[in-house]
Amino acid sequence: MLATHPEAGTTVARDIVQRCIDACIECAQACTACADACLAEDMVAELVACIRRNSDCADICTATGAVLSRQTAPDVAAVRALLEACRTACESCATECEQHADMHEHCRVCAESCRRCEQACAELLTAL
Repeated sequence: MLATHPEAGTTVARDIVQRCIDACIECAQACTACADACLAEDMVAELVACIRRNSDCADICTATGAVLSRQTAPDVAAVRALLEACRTACESCATECEQHADMHEHCRVCAESCRRCEQACAELLTAL
């Protein structure tokens, strides 16, 4: 879809933006599923921080993917701030999930997705 936009890729390479959008969408889904899986665990009380990080990260990734999908007249300062917030949320969520990754496969998978999104955000920030 991004390739069909008349202004896509005029200021930043389209492939970098697309990778970040894809990583944000994937991470939002992984975080949502991980939070749900944490809720189904017997030790749910010990996973409260993980559930919260997952939920926050999912919402921030969803917003970031949506904002990056809009190519017309972007507010670059706002986009930068959102990318920084997304990168930070992904780092925080990944760090939390990594603490549970040996016990819960869903946390391992989520942490990996968060790290990919964190990297994609950093790459796009560098390109802006």
